[in-house]
Amino acid sequence: MKPPIRVLVVDDSAFMRKLLSQIIESDATIEVVGTAVNGDFALKKIEELRPNVVTLDLEMPGLNGIEVLKQIMRRSRVPVVVVSSHTTQGASITLKALALGAVDFVAKPVDIAASMPEVTRELVSKIKVAAQSRGVQAIPQPPYKGKKSAVFYSRPAVKVFAIGISTGGPNALEHLLSQLPADFPGAIAVVQHMPEGFTHMFARRLDDSCALQVREAQPGDLLLAGRALICPGNRHMRVKRMPLGDVVTLSEEERVNGHRPSVDVLFRSLAKEYGPQGVAVLMTGMGEDGAEGMGAVQAVGGMTLTQSEDSCVVYGMPKVAVERGYSTRVVSLQGLPQVLRELSELESGRSAAAGAPQLPK
Repeated sequence: MKPPIRVLVVDDSAFMRKLLSQIIESDATIEVVGTAVNGDFALKKIEELRPNVVTLDLEMPGLNGIEVLKQIMRRSRVPVVVVSSHTTQGASITLKALALGAVDFVAKPVDIAASMPEVTRELVSKIKVAAQSRGVQAIPQPPYKGKKSAVFYSRPAVKVFAIGISTGGPNALEHLLSQLPADFPGAIAVVQHMPEGFTHMFARRLDDSCALQVREAQPGDLLLAGRALICPGNRHMRVKRMPLGDVVTLSEEERVNGHRPSVDVLFRSLAKEYGPQGVAVLMTGMGEDGAEGMGAVQAVGGMTLTQSEDSCVVYGMPKVAVERGYSTRVVSLQGLPQVLRELSELESGRSAAAGAPQLPK
């Protein structure tokens, strides 16, 4: 029998320390070996207790969570799961923590009684994933210094790329998108497993570091060359071909594979609308969301790409697609930008030869 996963809970609220400890120890395979009321105590207890995972509150007096995380990444690289508030400030600081190396985050429940079962499932599963993860490689991306021209973002896309991503996704996605040029001829639709209230800030962060135009998707947004649309939290997103231009649609239907947004929903719409012209990309993340949708894209002749095991923080979603035979090609994170450019440029050449369609004025 495996020894339990040893967890240190760090939070300045006595109530939250008690609540999180109860949630975590509801699973017999996890043990809370200690708690810490602030950052200084947390660093001392990490040295003393040698936990497998740390749950970390970011907004604490004194040595705050960001400073604690920096110290952890320098000293021990213990996997960290952030426990974050639902506020705009909380979203911003959480994304910063993910960029610094936190494996994942869980939003603090607003209505504890109503959301307790969901929070319990999410926190327990993310602790287990963090304990087995490779750790997040922080890949610093400097802010984009160029000027974004509206000319680049008003052209019809020659190809649509649908990307599904989860644990480890923010850093991986920032690396991928930041390597694509402003005149990238394809359009990108992204489902990142992230709760409502965080995706808007996430899209803004990506836009600041990319030549592409990156935005949180709104209903009816056009799929244009050089544009990446991020699905809002707690919505499903689909791509749809329309006479006046290809768009994304959003809905609040039931969860799929336990997720809303679900990668499967996006990929199935790609298969239905684009057939062999669609490209589905499945990147780092836990679970199996996106695998069957990728199978649907493959079945209609579309291209299917999965991120390589050695470059994933968690080799879950891509692994399932590979094992089921749905992956046409396995590509490292470092190689994905070049592959996307090659696929879009190839299609761009074909469109030019055939006479590319123009958006109506």
